[in-house]
Amino acid sequence: MTRKISRTLVATAAACLLAFSSLGHARAVDESPSALAMTADAILLRPALLATTIVGSAVYLVSLPFSALGGNAGEAGEVLVVGPAKATFVRCLGCSRTGRKPEPVEQTNN
Repeated sequence: MTRKISRTLVATAAACLLAFSSLGHARAVDESPSALAMTADAILLRPALLATTIVGSAVYLVSLPFSALGGNAGEAGEVLVVGPAKATFVRCLGCSRTGRKPEPVEQTNN
């Protein structure tokens, strides 16, 4: 019985390690969104994310006394306000990851 549980745990750990190793490689891919993705992002998603930021700010203000008493006011602000605001204003148009798209480096001959 113990051998069966041990084999199951080892197989589960191996599967988790294989699954999580592929996530690191997926983040290294540079995004180049299509015109359709940019259009859908500008017309549909950005207004929805702006509304989410506004509603999240209101929820944060209402829940601030309770989250301050619970000791997680910073975490609540990060999830309810900062996360949607970054996705609305900092994410490149059509990209799925939050953050600025890296600028290409140009070399000049001296």
